Amino acid sequence: MKIKMYSANWCSDCIVAKNFLDDNKVLYELIDITKDPAASEYVIKVNGGKRIIPTFDIEGKIYTNPGIVELSKIITQ
Repeated sequence: MKIKMYSANWCSDCIVAKNFLDDNKVLYELIDITKDPAASEYVIKVNGGKRIIPTFDIEGKIYTNPGIVELSKIITQ
């Protein structure tokens, strides 16, 4: 499963999601939108003009701040 997580190190929801993925040994690519302007623009584009993080691209489908319960369901499908 190919997972990209768009986040920032100051975002508490991002930290929780990252810890969840790490604890469950899920492989993912972490993209810090504060260090990558193109990634920040991408997040704004896929979220209807809002910069909402964490935003996940999982197998080409976008999930905006899904929460741990939904994220768990997504990665176990």
